[in-house]
Amino acid sequence: MRILLLFSLGLLTIWSAISVVGARHESRKLFVELQRIEKQRDQMLEGWGRLQLEQATWGTYSRIEEVAREKLKMKLPPTEEIKLVTK
Repeated sequence: MRILLLFSLGLLTIWSAISVVGARHESRKLFVELQRIEKQRDQMLEGWGRLQLEQATWGTYSRIEEVAREKLKMKLPPTEEIKLVTK
């Protein structure tokens, strides 16, 4: 009876140790995955910041006016040709 109890306790101890090792391994795998995803998030945030800066630069009035003058060959009309339209 005592041998059976010791054998059972030994098996439970081994099973518990294997479970701990498996849990630690899974925890490390998940931590590595978390770090990879966080790095990807940081890269995306950096790209988003660059895009916002670029959008702000391209949307300034001076940039729009420059494109209108150079590429579209637009110019301001003479003052006498400007008509004010009201409702």
